[in-house]
Amino acid sequence: MNMTEKQLSQIRAQIKRVKDFGNPFYTKRFKDVNPEDIKTQQDFENLVPFVTKQELRDAYPLGLATVPEEEIVRIHSSSGTTGAPVVIPYTKKDVEDWAIMFARCYELAGITSKDRIHITPGYGLWTAGIGFQAGCERLGAMAVPLGPGNTEKQLQMMQDLKTTVLCATSSYALLLAEEIEKRGLKDKICLKKGIIGSERWGEKMRNRIKDILGIELYDIYGLTECYGPGIGINCKGEDSINIFDDYVYTEILDPQTGKPVPEGEIGEITLTTLVKEGAPLFRFRTHDLAAFVPGTSKGYSYPRITQILGRSDDMVKVKGNIIFPSTIEDVIQAVPGTSSEYRAVIEHADGKDKMTLFVEVEGGTDRTEAALSVAYTFKQKYNMTPEVKVVGIGELPRSEKKTKRIEDRRFD
Repeated sequence: MNMTEKQLSQIRAQIKRVKDFGNPFYTKRFKDVNPEDIKTQQDFENLVPFVTKQELRDAYPLGLATVPEEEIVRIHSSSGTTGAPVVIPYTKKDVEDWAIMFARCYELAGITSKDRIHITPGYGLWTAGIGFQAGCERLGAMAVPLGPGNTEKQLQMMQDLKTTVLCATSSYALLLAEEIEKRGLKDKICLKKGIIGSERWGEKMRNRIKDILGIELYDIYGLTECYGPGIGINCKGEDSINIFDDYVYTEILDPQTGKPVPEGEIGEITLTTLVKEGAPLFRFRTHDLAAFVPGTSKGYSYPRITQILGRSDDMVKVKGNIIFPSTIEDVIQAVPGTSSEYRAVIEHADGKDKMTLFVEVEGGTDRTEAALSVAYTFKQKYNMTPEVKVVGIGELPRSEKKTKRIEDRRFD
């Protein structure tokens, strides 16, 4: 994506500001960088260093703050499941900017102040729930802030309050859809749209949720380190995600070399915030994989990326083959009778790696034939044959948050 003169100017101003503030984290990073030397996109790519999640973790608890403490109105945090959490401070303007972007997401999805928005993502330190709510209130719609869990209450409120928009992870959207189908509630709910985020989801899962609920689905994008969900979304009838380039500059880079990939080629999303005050980001390596999509959506000028295709850190290598969740989704998409849900378990036994793939199939499907078809298709597409075990719809566990679909037990 070509950088504009305005974006260059904003980045120069951000670097100067954080150096002048004297924050040790950024002072060290930019000690050899003179912001006035960044005159072109090439200068930016050559002079501004990348930042990784581990480096953000190392700044725990408030080492990323670039404003006086009295200007920090809120913090959010990543989960910290693999180490110290990343704590992100927000100023009043950061919170407002995030709400503006989130309201814009709703508008791009055709949601108006007349809608009633059913919010199931978590509240608290996690950025999701409060982001969905702030955008809803900015838009002027009615927020129904349930948070995750308590499926009985979720279904009751959907019926009683006639909510029209469901906000959820794809895993919880599927769980709710299956419960609605199981209980025969489809005619008693008023959902028209779903705003889905937080995890990658394949075409089978997307179609299953859409078919059960009869709603339009939208992919919302974002992450805790960069405001939260709401920095981009797709438009009606389009798969590609609009990224709000008045707040965020996006690069898509080769994960190995760190160099830009050609338009249309898959790479790692790398983000720089343009106006964020509390904890600006400079070339943050997200690990999310996507590609730039040529052109813009009708009526908008935002750059576009594909749906998130996976994460570079979700990759596992089995018998010399690189496996992503999208690899497995590609296989089950090609086999009739399979559902969206699967689990892959990778183990090392008797001196060799082994992958067992559990796949759900619809009722009436010949299970032996389905298992053989999945194994054969896997071999044809990826030159590897997993052991395939077929189960019925709903037999694999469902999640109210994110679902871990590949479990690597080789290093336990």
